[in-house]
Amino acid sequence: MSRSRAARIAAYVALAVYAAISVYPFLWMVSGAFKSRTEILQGGHLIPQHPTLDTLVDTWSRLNFVQYFGNSLIVTGSTVIGVLVVYSLASYAFAVLNFPGRKVLFWFFVSLLFVPGITVLLPVVILEKELGVLGTHLGLVLPFINGTAPLTVLLLTNSYSSIPRELREAARADGAGEPRIFWSIYLPLARPAHITIAVLTAVPTWNEYVLTRVSISDASLYTLPLGLESLISSEVPRYNEVMAASLILVLPVIALFLFLQRYFVNGLVGAIKG
Repeated sequence: MSRSRAARIAAYVALAVYAAISVYPFLWMVSGAFKSRTEILQGGHLIPQHPTLDTLVDTWSRLNFVQYFGNSLIVTGSTVIGVLVVYSLASYAFAVLNFPGRKVLFWFFVSLLFVPGITVLLPVVILEKELGVLGTHLGLVLPFINGTAPLTVLLLTNSYSSIPRELREAARADGAGEPRIFWSIYLPLARPAHITIAVLTAVPTWNEYVLTRVSISDASLYTLPLGLESLISSEVPRYNEVMAASLILVLPVIALFLFLQRYFVNGLVGAIKG
């Protein structure tokens, strides 16, 4: 056996072991969502001995997850739309237009990737209180949009830069202005990059807990992570319901990625090459 083949086999084995270790907690969560309270307390079995849908149904109805799910959709959807509108325009300017300080401003945005979000949590809360949006969904959406700026600007700018400039010059020769060029040429050609940004924005926004916990005190505005927390923090945790709630939380994210994975991969490749 050649050395290169042995190295590949070793790499595949290591990846398989890592994948198994990573997937096992998820499988246990899925298993627990279909167990009764008595069975999950007994432990020991990954596969439910007496599978039931009652745990999922009871968790969904008892914890008012319909409202939490709707709140998460509002916050996540508004954030994704805001990110795509604001930063697609900004990235187009960085990639195509010439203006004083363009490179300095671009690298300033990119450098914010190295600033931990937790370090600006207190200033954000104080600013939201001064603006009167603390404790509202808008108070979540605005920081989420702002927090995605570095990565979004970097990926979209690289993607727009990879589009041949001859297309823009030809459109300008036909009398098209910048808004028309952006809408008719750059947006369609960079669709995989936009879908990638949408996924990269939706997943952390859907799962966000820290800022939501600090900002939201009205239970009617809770998102799914806060609903899950209320279940875990009860005096007598029902572990099967915790598993069911966790499954409800992650299923939309998994479905979104599976549905858009082709565009997601193409968007990342195109942005890196650009």
